[in-house]
Amino acid sequence: MTIYTSTLLRLLGERGYIHQMTDAAGLDKLAQNQVVPGYIGFDATAPSLHVGSLVQIMMLRRLQQAGHKPIVLMGGGTTKVGDPSGKDESRKLLTPEAIQANIASIRTVFERLLTFGDGPTDAVMVDNDDWLNKLGYIELLRTVGPHFTINRMLTFDSVKLRLEREQPLTFLEFNYMILQAYDFRELALLHNCRLQMGGSDQWGNIVNGIELTRRMEGREVFGLTTPLLTTADGAKMGKTAAGAVWLNEDQLPSYDFWQYWRNCDDRDVGRFLRLFTDLPLDEVARLEALEGAEINQAKVVLANEVTRLVRGEEAALAAEATAHETFAGGGAGEDLPTIAVGIEGMRIGALLTAIGFTASNGEAKRKLAEGAVKLDDQVISDPGLLIEIAEGEQRKLSLGKKKHGIITR
Repeated sequence: MTIYTSTLLRLLGERGYIHQMTDAAGLDKLAQNQVVPGYIGFDATAPSLHVGSLVQIMMLRRLQQAGHKPIVLMGGGTTKVGDPSGKDESRKLLTPEAIQANIASIRTVFERLLTFGDGPTDAVMVDNDDWLNKLGYIELLRTVGPHFTINRMLTFDSVKLRLEREQPLTFLEFNYMILQAYDFRELALLHNCRLQMGGSDQWGNIVNGIELTRRMEGREVFGLTTPLLTTADGAKMGKTAAGAVWLNEDQLPSYDFWQYWRNCDDRDVGRFLRLFTDLPLDEVARLEALEGAEINQAKVVLANEVTRLVRGEEAALAAEATAHETFAGGGAGEDLPTIAVGIEGMRIGALLTAIGFTASNGEAKRKLAEGAVKLDDQVISDPGLLIEIAEGEQRKLSLGKKKHGIITR
């Protein structure tokens, strides 16, 4: 492992955030001698970011913990264009009103994880629509265009992927990398920003921004990326069979969020504890060394710590209590997903789909045939079974060992 002198790079290195840097020695020296304002950009395509963005949010938290200034750049302007990185097709364009509503919703998670304010190391949230919306097309062509060549832009993975698959890449999206580079230049001018961080798929965009800022302003700035984050089984972080693992409560109940971490692969526990919690590294080492059934203790700690950071103390305690009552006590915890049926009742197959345990009635039938469905801990196999609930009654519905819900009326 490389030995760094600055608290910032030591912290990021020890916890596994560093993949590439443009000038490691230069950034290390800068972070040793002064407060470094650094940013990460987030597009506002939904009311919440998902777990795949959490490593970037935690990097901003580490930046602040090391005595530097986090800049959260919301892509109010670039969301109108669409980032082609890692995408096989164009994204749906949102109205300006929808984008601003998404930004307001997303901010709530950042407010839990960062300290905002006017101090030298306090976080700030800015919106690139503030400058991109004012940028005239001719001005962009004349001032920024000469610093980019089509030859180089065609070598970027985000572009090559679409072209190799003969999928459309619109001129709108082709401009995204220019706008992102322009963001770094603007933040350097407005906030003396010296560092852009991001996922490894953003390396080309980050290098573009560094070169544009140097050419237009003569300023030395730096870039740092994190490793591509996948789970031990190769799946993309933040995606499950049931859908995205959203950070906001409105998009995903805290119990389901807690369960995502509790159910992680044994091989991921240590890495996730380093990346997504503030636990001391010696405690992380102790927890990841647990073997057999004891590793489940580490997973509960992981679930509690991440849920506490992202959702708050109360949500973490409620989720753990629900899990304990459901799994250890054989009951049905209060925080479980709930579905109400009318006086006429509902077939078990339809219930499984309605509560979100299965994607279709066909999948529900397969799960019933496999003996994976339980009602009040009794195996149910008949897809036509009519579930009728008395007024005030509750029954527990389970799919496998990890999905539980409550049926009420």
